Amino acid sequence: MYRVRQFWRTISLKTDPDKLEQAMFLLSKAQVKLFLYLQPGEQSHALVMYNKLLEQGENQPDLLVAALLHDVGKLRYRMNPVERAMVVLAKAVLPGQIQRWGSLPSSGFDSAPGWRKAFILAELHAQWGAELAREAGVSLLTESLIRTHHTPASKQADDPDDSLRNKLWLVDNES
Repeated sequence: MYRVRQFWRTISLKTDPDKLEQAMFLLSKAQVKLFLYLQPGEQSHALVMYNKLLEQGENQPDLLVAALLHDVGKLRYRMNPVERAMVVLAKAVLPGQIQRWGSLPSSGFDSAPGWRKAFILAELHAQWGAELAREAGVSLLTESLIRTHHTPASKQADDPDDSLRNKLWLVDNES
């Protein structure tokens, strides 16, 4: 049920202009451009994450920028609502298949069968997003947070960024 609600929220959310204006002050021009290319539902999701972090008292700039840009890898391929539903359902019903269907063919993304592109995007958008964000001038920490935003924190005492990674992962899963 959670994934169904998340799916409907994603395709129906509209971007709040006031929250958008506030968040854009944190980003460079190149980063704003990336953010504005996102679909409205993805922008809204990112703004919800950003605002949840602010409500929790977070003010670490790398974390906040990562919240806003964590899904820019989805710019690589625009999923339609049917493809989104297909991925959500497969994650719920066939979770073991997602990684296999989401693996990049050796001949590249463009050569993948159409039905697999949504799964590849689901698996690789964090990596692609980190690369796009790096090109837009984010810090190394922000890039790392975007790259690992689907990975729960490792709880390793020697990783000082683990706390930020965990906060991003938690708000992403709650939003």
